[in-house]
Amino acid sequence: MEKRKLASVQYVHHITPIEGADRIECVHVLGWQCVANKGQFHVGDSCVYMEVDSFLPVCERFEFLRSSSFRNSEILGEGFRLKTQRFRGQISQGLVQPLSILPDGDYHPGDDVTEILGVRKWETEERVTSSGTVIGDFPAGIPKTDELRVQSYPELIEEFRQAPAYYISTKMDGTSVTMYWREGHFGVCGRNFEYADDGKCAMWRYAHEHRIPERFAEQHLPDIAIQGEFCGAGIQKNRLKLVKPEWYVFTVIDLNTRRRYPLHQMRDLCGQIGLQMVPVEEEGTEFPYNNVGELLERARGKYPSGMNKEGIVIRPTEPVYSKTTEGPLSMKVLNNDYLLKE
Repeated sequence: MEKRKLASVQYVHHITPIEGADRIECVHVLGWQCVANKGQFHVGDSCVYMEVDSFLPVCERFEFLRSSSFRNSEILGEGFRLKTQRFRGQISQGLVQPLSILPDGDYHPGDDVTEILGVRKWETEERVTSSGTVIGDFPAGIPKTDELRVQSYPELIEEFRQAPAYYISTKMDGTSVTMYWREGHFGVCGRNFEYADDGKCAMWRYAHEHRIPERFAEQHLPDIAIQGEFCGAGIQKNRLKLVKPEWYVFTVIDLNTRRRYPLHQMRDLCGQIGLQMVPVEEEGTEFPYNNVGELLERARGKYPSGMNKEGIVIRPTEPVYSKTTEGPLSMKVLNNDYLLKE
């Protein structure tokens, strides 16, 4: 999986006016739009684009963000968090700055300047009640869960148009949990660590209540990792309004071949051991979405609770290698209504 470029050199591909605004306009970079001062950029200009969820260091060049974006995080310290905002009715996602904020050098579109600018990813602790005792790092040989945003990699749309079939699932709002079975050992992991089965971990309690370790053994399953979103009270803001925790499976990986299960095989496995999958909203053989704007509209919607859903995840029904991700083809589209509420 390609490392996410929080800050990169890009170019302005078009500019659109904002009705009734004399001093600002929309600058379009990749699949994103950012509100900037009118006349600051022109079509074809090279620029530095910093994504939503970037955490910028406190320094003179970013001091203009203090009134809107300053945060003092227990985890990251002081800095400026970029988030989705609205100006004069226009959504602005990220920050566009001139190349002059970079040290002298020869820069080209696509260059990653995240470390040069000291940009980090904004992170908060994703806690579940009594999350448990850490016994080790995330196990080697199991890929961590992550998806590229289509706005940063619009070329993924063309890759999906070449794929034989696709499906769209709901992006559930919780925390990533991986349960794995390897050489007769069952383990439970959060996003970054493996947890002990000592009665303190909510994910382990869920596994025991649903007899997941026993079902793995009874079904004589091969070495696999099952990954899903763990949702419920105490996790994020429980936008699904669940009374009891639930685990929604979105990936199954064969640990011997390192390949993802296709959709039909993942469905069969979940049925076999009594697990719930993420909701599949759409399946098709020809990818009908032509641009980022159409996908952003497709990502809108609500959970059954009535709260804005986080977005959607799109994958081929059979795993396909992606040149863009340098791994399995996949992408996420976040719901702008959800982002604005955040």
